[in-house]
Parts: sequence; C-alpha cells; structure tokens
Amino acid sequence: MKYLMGIDNGGTFAKAAIFDENGKQICSAGVPVENLTPQPGYTERDMDVLWEVNARAVRHAIEKSKISPEDIAGVSFSGHGKGLYMVDREGRPVGNGILSTDTRAWAYVKQWEEDGRKEKVYEKTFQTILACQPVSLLAWFRDHRPEELERAAYIFAVKDYIRFKLTGEAFGEYTDFSGANLVNLTTQAYDRQLLELFGLEAVYDKLPPLRYSADICGYVTEEAGRQTLLPPGIPVAAGMFDVNACGIASGLSDEEQMCMIAGTWSINEFIRKTPVTNRTVDLNSMFCIPGYYLVEESSPTSAGNMEWFIRNLMGSEKEGAEAAGGSVYDITNQWVASVEPWDSQVIFLPFLNGSNEDPLAKGTFVGLTAYHSKKHMLRAVYEGIVFSHVTHVKKLLKNRKPPKSIRLSGGAANSDVWVQIFADALQLPVDVVENKEQGAQGAAMAAGIAAGIYRDYGDAVRRTVNITKTVMPRRNTGKSMKRNMRRTGLLSTD
Repeated sequence: MKYLMGIDNGGTFAKAAIFDENGKQICSAGVPVENLTPQPGYTERDMDVLWEVNARAVRHAIEKSKISPEDIAGVSFSGHGKGLYMVDREGRPVGNGILSTDTRAWAYVKQWEEDGRKEKVYEKTFQTILACQPVSLLAWFRDHRPEELERAAYIFAVKDYIRFKLTGEAFGEYTDFSGANLVNLTTQAYDRQLLELFGLEAVYDKLPPLRYSADICGYVTEEAGRQTLLPPGIPVAAGMFDVNACGIASGLSDEEQMCMIAGTWSINEFIRKTPVTNRTVDLNSMFCIPGYYLVEESSPTSAGNMEWFIRNLMGSEKEGAEAAGGSVYDITNQWVASVEPWDSQVIFLPFLNGSNEDPLAKGTFVGLTAYHSKKHMLRAVYEGIVFSHVTHVKKLLKNRKPPKSIRLSGGAANSDVWVQIFADALQLPVDVVENKEQGAQGAAMAAGIAAGIYRDYGDAVRRTVNITKTVMPRRNTGKSMKRNMRRTGLLSTD
C-alpha cells in the first residue's frame, strides 16, 4: 500500500494529512499559525514561522501515522487563495505574507471601478477585483513599500511558497493565479496589457512559470527532508487553491454537481466548460481539471464569524466544555437547536471581515431586545452565515439549472443542526461529505495523479469520495427563516 500526503494552509492552521490509495485518512496534524494584525484591515504572518509550522505539521502527521515515510508516494498542497507571499532571489521572504482577509488595498478597487479599468479587466479575466487579490496588494506595495516590491524575485500564493521551501523550485499554479486577476482567461497565460491596466508592468518578470495542479514541480530536497521527515526525492505536485481542493474532494468532477464550503470564506461553486461572461457572477477561474472552469461566488462571511462569537462571547462555556473533556461546539449546536426560527427576530450580518461587495462592510446584530439571550444571538449567527451562502447560490443558479442536491464541506458540515438550516434555507437536499481534511485530501488526489496512482481526477473521485448522509429540507421552516430575513431587506424576493 502506498500513501499520499496533502498539506493545507488556511486562515488559521497549517495541516498535514496522510491518506491511503482509497482515500482513507490515516491521520492528520494541525498546527496553529499566528496571524498578525499590526493595524485595522491588515492580516499578515511571518513567512519563516509559517514554514516552520508547516514542517512541524508534516513531522507530526508522519509520526502519528506509524507508517514508513518511504511508503509516501507523493505530496501536494492546498491553500487559501488571494493574499500575497513574496521571496527574493535568495529565496528569503520579502516582509510578511498577507492573507485573504486583508483589506488594506480597498481604495485601489474603488479607484479602478470609478475610472473604468474594472470593466477593461473583466474583459480579460471575467472576474471582479477584490482588495485581497495580489493585483490590489501589489499596487499598494508599489505605492507604499516600493523597496520591498523591488526586492521581490517571485510572487507566490501561500501553497506555492510552501512548495518552494520543500523543493527549491519556483512555480505558480493555474487555479490560484487565474483566480487572482493575473491570468487572461481567454489565452490562459500572463498578459502584459492586463498588468498595465493595474499599473503593474514591472511585476511581469516576477511572475513564476505556471503549472497545472497535478504537474510535478520538483522533488523533496535533502534539507527539507531533514526538517519534515519526508523522504528526499519523492515527487511534489503543484497543488491547488483550497476552493478547488475542497471541491474535488467533495466529488465536484462534472457539470451536474454544485458544492458549498463553509469555512473562513463562504464558497459556492460549480464547474463548466466555458466561463460565465454575463457579469452575473463575480469569479471565474481555471479548475484543477484541465478544460474546466470554476464558477465561484464567495465572500469572507462564513464560519469564521462563529469563531469570533465563541472567542469573544463564549469564553467561559469553552473553558467549561474543555475541562469536562467535551467541545464548545457541542454547546453551540445544543443552543441553536433549542431556538426555533420563528422564536427569534434577531438578524446577524456576517461581515466581520467585510464582504465581496464592500471590503469595509461591518458585522452587526439587528433586532435585539431584552427578551433575547446569547442562544438567540448564536442562532442568528448560524442563520446569517447560511443566508450569505444562499445569496451566492442564487446568483450561480441564474446560469444553470438547480442540482438534485448540493454538497457541503467545511466546519459547518460537522453540525447536524447547521446542515439542516442550510437545507431549509436553500430548499434543496444537502449531501454531507465524509468528514476528512477536505483541502488536504484534494491536494493528495493531485499528488496521486502525479505519482501514477490515479489515472485522472475522475478516477480519484470514484476511489476516494464518500457521501455520509443527505439532509432533506423542511418547507415551513425554510419559509419562516426567509420571512425574517426579508423583513430586514437582507434577502431579496426574486
């Protein structure tokens, strides 16, 4: 039996997981990454520390697995999209890495919208411009820290940086760069005219060569092997944007399927042979399966909002649950289940990290009275996050017929009550994907193709993806929740 490793870097953790050829998760290890917020709107991380955290996660996974490292046939990566990670010619970080929740460059997006460049960019990339995308951040560096931009030799997404540390080889990868307004989707290549629209002509030579997700981009070096326990010389595949990784690990391999990922970001997606160019959706990019485009609606409005609620309003409950050997999530699910949707008029706007429409949007509770408790507030958080997904799904459905069911992964998929709210609000059956590290599994599938274990992604999906249950919608409950949202104008009536 051969094994595959996926390394996933999200907004708060670096995770490494080992899978067998049939997709069984042998073990996983996660190490938290400290995020730095030097001022409002900034979200950064020390890139040297990030690599050390990744190496530690890989070591821990190998040690926990009890398998021989020599039986690992390949490794690949998943990572948060957008953001910016730059290295110099010696491979050293140029300042801190920047995450996808950073909004410092919001003024550039507004400027490009007002002066008409947004429309010209769309003609080449078929996507809107976000403050957290590399183009916006690079413009900010050009104007505020030009010396750092000058020092940069390569511009990476987070997973590209970790792969670079593992192999010493510098590559970009299509799923990330095509979703970052850096690639002309018609030519599927870098475009000097596109960069000129952003005033970033000087950046062209800093863009690394592009590879597909399952392409081999080097091999584990001796030094990286000592740091991670991975055998030197094993193949390293390019990997993919975590939206692709969670999608393919949910079985998103044909045009019928739709899936949602409820993590830090609200991700909602399907794939097709051509991009959607009628401006009804915000993001088109290249999918990990060559020949397919990912049609995506997303915003930083998902389960990360609940983590904020727990951190700031449920500290004592969390401590008590952990002291008793349980989890605070058991409490949150019990609380939400105890409040019927018609028993509370509280509304939560899940914009603690802004939104895709306005990076400066703010979160808030609406409708609180002396009657309401933290239980009602938490129910509103669950519902507010769900209805952000619903808003995105409705936009996607303007371009395709509704699926027979929609697949859900991410933290919310572990909560039965939350999955039921999704089904009720969408009025669609919700398939729950087997509880694994989805990002890491998607990466491992790419590693398996690179290593010759799977013929292609279709073969990998057939062998590794399992649906554990399907939750059916309740019509009356869904209507009640939607009435509450419409009273505030937060959900359209179309």
